[in-house]
Amino acid sequence: MNERIHDSVKLFRSGFSCSQAVFSAFSESLGLKKELALKIAQPFGGGIAQRGETCGAAAGAFLVIGLKYGRTRPDDTVAKETTYELMHEFIRRFQTAHGSIVCKELLGHDLSTPEGHDQAAEDGLFESLCPELVKSAATLLEELLG
Repeated sequence: MNERIHDSVKLFRSGFSCSQAVFSAFSESLGLKKELALKIAQPFGGGIAQRGETCGAAAGAFLVIGLKYGRTRPDDTVAKETTYELMHEFIRRFQTAHGSIVCKELLGHDLSTPEGHDQAAEDGLFESLCPELVKSAATLLEELLG
């Protein structure tokens, strides 16, 4: 297994959110310190602030794509289009593999409610499914970023 894929799963299992695990595993190779990446990605965990919306592992991958390809000038249409093309391809592949990019659909529980969060925990999804989603997002990034 590639080092960044392994690191993303290890970071998640150590207690970081899915978004933090994916983004920070790739950040240093793209020029951003891991500590800063962990801070930037924190709000996206649990489907964006534990709302069960866009999967945090996917959101972490989006941040990686933006960090590598995002534009820094308003007239850089090539960077903008490249970023969007890679985002579309990531989303397509993630949805094909998992059926959705929406956290509550992936988990089958709504993390925005205490009951949904507790049930997901009771079902062991944070230990079984979420690490697999983190691994999948990191693997797709490796494939797309080359």
